Amino acid sequence: MIDSKWIWPKDWPSTGCTSMNLTQNFLDAVAAAADRMPGPMNVPWPMPGRPDGIVEFTTFSEWQAFILSFGLQPGIPHVVAVKFERALKLHLLGWIDFDIIKAGEVVALATLELAMKDCYGLKVKDKGGKISFHRALQYMVRQDGLRDDKLPMYHRRGGCSVVARLTGETKPSLADIRNELAHGYPFDGLPWSGMLEMVRDLIEYGYRSVIAR
Repeated sequence: MIDSKWIWPKDWPSTGCTSMNLTQNFLDAVAAAADRMPGPMNVPWPMPGRPDGIVEFTTFSEWQAFILSFGLQPGIPHVVAVKFERALKLHLLGWIDFDIIKAGEVVALATLELAMKDCYGLKVKDKGGKISFHRALQYMVRQDGLRDDKLPMYHRRGGCSVVARLTGETKPSLADIRNELAHGYPFDGLPWSGMLEMVRDLIEYGYRSVIAR
């Protein structure tokens, strides 16, 4: 187990995010409910030298700061940003009921698919007009220049590889995971380690040319 104090708070500062879904009223309400669930909470998350790391959050305020640190940068289309905020919202509620994190993963992956269709849809559309999530992820790597070292997560987590999950070299692929979660895969008890962070980085890579700096 990795002590959250080893990386707290420098690595995951709070963003103070208050937006359409993550309003201050919502954050206050969740914090009030969380007072009845004092923690701690252990969550699988890759760490430097520990791709199978487990991070312990001792208070809800630590968990909130961690989750809100994954907010998208300004400039990304509103419909994508709002949908991703729903994923953050569900992850926050995971402090009250750990299973809700799985719902947050479903929404996060649905947001990534929406972003991939927007960024790469015209380039990967087949003759029938279908836009495959798997093909869009592969296009990101093979035609749009994505490498692991271009993702913040790779550096922050000490070489945690993402690209192999996009191309399918590592199984299950990200598209496989999306399909399993969406269609009721029965053996998905624990959250996927680092999923929310990976989705955030991939969305921002796809929209890197329009992100406000």
